Amino acid sequence: MLVTIRVFLVDDQVLVRAGFRMVVDSQPDMDVVGEAGDGVEALAKLRSVDADVVLMDVRMPRMDGVEATRQIRALGVDAPRVVVLTTFDIDEYAFSALKAGAAGFLVKDAPPDDLLSGIRAVHSGDAVVAPSTTRRLLERVAPLLPDSTPRPDERVAGLTDREREVLLEVARGLSNGEIAGRLFLAEATVKTHVGRILAKLGLRDRVQLVVFAYENGLVSARR
Repeated sequence: MLVTIRVFLVDDQVLVRAGFRMVVDSQPDMDVVGEAGDGVEALAKLRSVDADVVLMDVRMPRMDGVEATRQIRALGVDAPRVVVLTTFDIDEYAFSALKAGAAGFLVKDAPPDDLLSGIRAVHSGDAVVAPSTTRRLLERVAPLLPDSTPRPDERVAGLTDREREVLLEVARGLSNGEIAGRLFLAEATVKTHVGRILAKLGLRDRVQLVVFAYENGLVSARR
């Protein structure tokens, strides 16, 4: 049975929303269930519309995508997952949106296949972007952020030495297979370690793990 992914569009430009709607609705496993022109309108409509994935623009009037993402994610475990849409892949707002709970980000002029695969990835519980792509964003943007000073987190002390090793490799942008080769582990073992790290740190996915590592000074743009 084909599962239909319910997509909600948020962008202050009508033509942009129309383009995304055309691409999404062309797929047999996707359906656009609503759209909004800013964060305030999105939150109001999402109270009565069941959505699985929200495509969220960042720079909008009244309420921007960062605050809207934060409020959507605060709705709980059944809240739709948010994909941030940025004009440039070094947009500092994308970093803030990831911190607010977005599952990842896409550049607005990405090929349609990338947009569609990103929606499917998020719906299945994965992050939209590869860790290495997220890392490049953080390296470019972190020095520009006023709150980028590392803050120690006591949860790190609860990790084993091996889990800490895996955490650092994830934060540097390595895939499970690459980490397995570097640390001489089975790929399935690495996947298990990543799951335990996320549970211990109370994080949702690899994107949040990279953000956590940068915020706590475990890795930096110079390492």
